[in-house]
Amino acid sequence: MNFQKAEFELSAGKKEQLPHSDLPEIVFSGRSNVGKSSLINKLVNRKALARTSSTPGKTATINFFQVDGCRFVDLPGYGYAKVSKSEKERWADLVEGYFAQERRIALVVQLVDMRRDPTVDDFDMIRFLMETGAPFVVVCTKSDKLNKTETAAQLARYQELFEQNEIPFYPFSAISGAGVEELRELLSETVSKIANGN
Repeated sequence: MNFQKAEFELSAGKKEQLPHSDLPEIVFSGRSNVGKSSLINKLVNRKALARTSSTPGKTATINFFQVDGCRFVDLPGYGYAKVSKSEKERWADLVEGYFAQERRIALVVQLVDMRRDPTVDDFDMIRFLMETGAPFVVVCTKSDKLNKTETAAQLARYQELFEQNEIPFYPFSAISGAGVEELRELLSETVSKIANGN
């Protein structure tokens, strides 16, 4: 899979604007400011394919990118307290509308901040993915912010949290590039299996 072949396709602010699902979709989910855009940019080796924002809660649309035979889907971040109730409800309607459609979801990449335990919203999303049967992995971002001792402690903690449900997780850093090759390999294999009808 050639990750360099990536281009922005469209943004959808309402579920009626969602494009027809004619390609396998890799979905990126996580709370505001967890680093979804940074992860997407690192995967495709671009600085600004996905727009990063220093203001949490700013991405209020589902953004679609075509990447060599599949589609990257960047969901709006959740869990930002300063967003109005009506805006939160619109986001929830949009995201639930996405998952309620017949879509070719190849994999959901659920992002959490490795420096701390997943939030209540993170666990809610993980529970939702498990209940709907969507295939997913957890990516632990900002791993470069931890020293070796802290990294070992957090890896043990995530093992404890996710081992029981056999949820795979991957440490990642957009700064150092740690984990990017493993993720590219995982996404390539996932899309390839779907393309081959497995």
